[in-house]
Amino acid sequence: MKITSLSILTKEIIAGARLKPEDDVSLLLEAPLEELQAAAGEVQRVFCGTHVDLCTILNGRSGRCSEDCKYCAQAACHPTGIEEYPFLAAEKIIENAKANQRAGVNRFAIVTSGRALQGREFDLAIAAYEKMRSILTIDLCASHGILSREQFHRLREAGVTSYHHNIETSRRFFPHICTTHTYEDRIRTIKIAQEEGLQVCSGGIIGMGETWQDRLDMAFELQGLGIGSIPINTLMPIPGTPLAKQAPLAGEEILRTIAIFRLINPTANIRLAAGRKLLPENGATAFLHGASASITGNMLTTSGTTIKEDREMLQRLGLSNDVKAEQVS
Repeated sequence: MKITSLSILTKEIIAGARLKPEDDVSLLLEAPLEELQAAAGEVQRVFCGTHVDLCTILNGRSGRCSEDCKYCAQAACHPTGIEEYPFLAAEKIIENAKANQRAGVNRFAIVTSGRALQGREFDLAIAAYEKMRSILTIDLCASHGILSREQFHRLREAGVTSYHHNIETSRRFFPHICTTHTYEDRIRTIKIAQEEGLQVCSGGIIGMGETWQDRLDMAFELQGLGIGSIPINTLMPIPGTPLAKQAPLAGEEILRTIAIFRLINPTANIRLAAGRKLLPENGATAFLHGASASITGNMLTTSGTTIKEDREMLQRLGLSNDVKAEQVS
């Protein structure tokens, strides 16, 4: 199918049609940005309403990662000077989660460096999740690398509802970004997490030197996996990594990417992640034209936005993150 009209495409998507990898989607790349954003915004309002899902992440273990992902400050092979520490004490994690719940965030995630969280540190993570589930109402998410089926089962039993595991880019471009594990390793991990009853949050990074076709392929791969939360990170080059000198993307290119991901994955939460400061008004335009979610607060090794600032922005835009009433004191 060749797309010849954004207005017709919008109506078809709302009626239940879905774009497919074999479709000619060149119009999405060529149409004026304002028209593309209008289409994405209309689709977003139908499927997501005015709700914007806010999540925060805590770096539960930092540095010394065995993998060689070219964008990452935490890889041991990259001289980035990042702070290194083992898995955090449960008290510190729970204190952070409580503060985020009081601030009005929908979800809280622990993320850890490394190919996989294993052994005693994984047991400590399980204990922390169990404690948080017993005393908090905030939704719990996790990101601990390439785990086994048994580990996913334990996470689900401990109260984790969503697992974050990016595919990062297209299948074609992935070997240019990482060589210590494969694209298929990531796909297999996602499928196991889903089979064990976890929702999956998976997206990738743009601005690493990929083509528009790579971005389209990534969007369609996520569609095929049935991903309900798709974070779009924009590369913020980090000194010491192989991509340190990569030129940053223009805000207009990021906005076009967000709109395209919305049209290909109309019911998913398209989540703003790293690189928001490259966007006009720190993402305000994106929230009205495709993005229905965001990571907020302190974001690992890249600068982010405070929870208070994001909630105030959403209110000005006529949007809301609709937290559970008991979360906000």
